[in-house]
Amino acid sequence: MPESLVNRCRPLPAGSKLCILGAGFSGGRLAALAAALGIPVISTRREPAPGSGHLTFDSASGQGPDPHQLEGVTHLLNTIPPDRDGNDPVLTTLGDQIKRWPLRWVGYLSTTGVYGNTDGAWVCENDPPQPSQERSRRRLACEQEWQASGLPLQILRLPGIYGPGRSPLAAVKAGTLQPVDKPGQMFCRIHVDDVAAAALHLMHCSAQGQHPEIVNVCDDEPAASVSVHRYAASLLNCELPQPKAFAEAEAGMSAMARSFWADNRRVSNRRLREDLGYELIHPTYRSGLAQCLAVETLRESGTASSQA
Repeated sequence: MPESLVNRCRPLPAGSKLCILGAGFSGGRLAALAAALGIPVISTRREPAPGSGHLTFDSASGQGPDPHQLEGVTHLLNTIPPDRDGNDPVLTTLGDQIKRWPLRWVGYLSTTGVYGNTDGAWVCENDPPQPSQERSRRRLACEQEWQASGLPLQILRLPGIYGPGRSPLAAVKAGTLQPVDKPGQMFCRIHVDDVAAAALHLMHCSAQGQHPEIVNVCDDEPAASVSVHRYAASLLNCELPQPKAFAEAEAGMSAMARSFWADNRRVSNRRLREDLGYELIHPTYRSGLAQCLAVETLRESGTASSQA
């Protein structure tokens, strides 16, 4: 955990206990940040690695933590996606138990996909959701389940999440990335460190009475994917293949890949930054990709223990 990230964040008040249901890429980053700050934290995974410290939570098989392990939780973050029927697995299996916890803040990681397609126009939290993809409709249904729970809920709507080990850098370096150009098509993104730090920032804001129910957590600069790929190539001093026109590339795409290109929107982070005072660690993909490269280079050299 980088000292720079830890030093810019504050621990929760004494007596707090954080529970992260689903300690994957984003949840795991928040769990590590919380631990570095000395915040008591419990985290779960479907199949925890031995010695990881994560508890088992698998709603499909009915496996979950012992209720005693979850006593006293004051802050809860749910990162677990909807089940196949569009229901929230956490509320289905733990809902009654959660409502007995002394919760001060509940966060639900959703998606900016619930806004649907705006043909590149800006959207903010006040715009009505109009999801066009089935996976986004399931997310919206889960948002509504949580909203009906009566808990101190805050929905964090996220775009594509990237970070060290999960960025275009590896594919660009390997020469396997084929850039696609679709004029006017914009994508939003957020670095995983900003997901973790923003979630903690929102917990503090909530304690001070600033608790909007929905917050977009994204960076300052929506951008075309080809622009991101070109920048990644420039960082690596690699040649990028000539971009393929979307009309040509679409024929060879899977249905899932085509669905990512179906929605075109720019998502505003004004509420997060201006209303709630969060300062982004990586305001654009340029800063974020440079950090990814630095960390990945250190990992390859075996000296990244303090930077991971």
